[in-house]
Amino acid sequence: MLPELWNSKVLPDMFSLSLSVGEKMLRPVIVYLFLVIALRIFGKRELAQLNPFDLIVLLSLSNTVQNAIIGDDNSVTGGLVGAFALLLINYLVVRFLFKHRRLDQFIEGKPTILIENGLLRKKEMAKELLTESELLTVVHRQGFSGLKDVEKCVIEPGGIFYLQGKEPPLSEQRYNEISKALGEIRSLMEEIKKEKSGDK
Repeated sequence: MLPELWNSKVLPDMFSLSLSVGEKMLRPVIVYLFLVIALRIFGKRELAQLNPFDLIVLLSLSNTVQNAIIGDDNSVTGGLVGAFALLLINYLVVRFLFKHRRLDQFIEGKPTILIENGLLRKKEMAKELLTESELLTVVHRQGFSGLKDVEKCVIEPGGIFYLQGKEPPLSEQRYNEISKALGEIRSLMEEIKKEKSGDK
């Protein structure tokens, strides 16, 4: 079977490069650098995938840049060379940024505070193109019943949300308030009973 495949030129065509090794390595590097810069410019919400549109963009993006990475070469060797180039450039970038933390913060950006002290920060939400309903979806995913239960919400550069609940939780606050009110009612009723028994 294998000799027949080799003689039929199927296997040689699978492994023969139609582009030079240099070009096969350069293409993924250029696309990689472009995507790093583009995702930095267009914000964190693309990475957070808050709605179907964000997911469609990421899926379409990978398909769109595919031809730019592989060119006219569909060979196995070309794919392996391209994959190696992507892994290598990512390793070098991560290693370089690990040693240069300030540059890493500049490229990745800073976390954005969306809720602080239980209050929505509309300006920051507008900057990240986040609506109140999208933020509510994030809050529900994290197990909170609503925005009123959140003390602080931060979106990290990688699109991950950090949420901190109110201390004590809102349900506990309400329970304490009701208990306090009931205690006041009991003491008031006892005073009224004493006054009535005193009158007699």
